[in-house]
Amino acid sequence: LQEAILPPQEFINKHISNNFILYKPKDLVAGDFYWAENICNLFFIAAADSTGHGVPGAMVSVVCSNALNRTVKEFGLTITGKILDKTRELVVETFEKSASEVKDGMDISLLCIDSKNKKITWSGANNALWYVQNNSLITIKPDKQPIGKTDNPSPFTTHEIEYKDGTMFYLFTDGFADQFGGEKGKKFKYKQLEDLLISNNSLALSEQRNLLNQKFENWKGNLEQVDDVCVIGVKI
Repeated sequence: LQEAILPPQEFINKHISNNFILYKPKDLVAGDFYWAENICNLFFIAAADSTGHGVPGAMVSVVCSNALNRTVKEFGLTITGKILDKTRELVVETFEKSASEVKDGMDISLLCIDSKNKKITWSGANNALWYVQNNSLITIKPDKQPIGKTDNPSPFTTHEIEYKDGTMFYLFTDGFADQFGGEKGKKFKYKQLEDLLISNNSLALSEQRNLLNQKFENWKGNLEQVDDVCVIGVKI
C-alpha cells in the first residue's frame, strides 16, 4: 500500500535526472511520503509529512497523496498555491465524513519546475524550501498552516524563484532535524542540517544522499529513530 503511492525512481529520473531521495520510515509504513507528477510539461515534486507515523500515518498519507493526484489530474490545477488550496479542501472533505472530529492532514513542500519556460514556483504548508546558489543557502518560509482542518485558513502563497542553472533545491520533512543523538542525546536541529547541505551541495547527488544517510545514522547511534525521515535534493 505504501509503495503504491510513491512515484518510481525511474519516473523521477526521466523528468529531472539530477535528484536524490533519502526516505527512511520509522516503521514498516510511514506518514512521510514523497510525490511527483508531470502535467503539461510541468514537473512537480514534493516532500510531505502526514499526521502520525506507522499504520495510522500511512493511512493519512494515502488520503493526502490521493488528494494531490486528484487536484492535478482531475481538476487540472498547475499553480502550486492553488494545488495546496484544493488538496486541503479534498482532505478536509474526506475526514468530515467521520462521526468524530478528525484534525489529521499533512505538512508539505511542493516544487514545480517549468524547464521549457525557465520558471520555478513553490508553495509550502509548514515545511520550508531551501535552495543553494553560489554556496549561499536561501530559505523560503512556508505558510504556517497545514493541509487539513485549521482555524482561519487562508490561501496558500505561490512563490516564484529565479531560474538559474546549477541551483540545488532541498525539500524535507522535520524527521531529520528532530532526531535525537550525538554525544549529549540532543536534537540534530535545522542549523546543523543547513550547514551539512551547504558544505556538500557541490557533490554528486548520490554522494550527498549517502553523506546525509551516514550522518543521520551516526548521530542516531543506538537511540531509537523518533520519526519518519524524508529529504529530497533536486539540481536544475
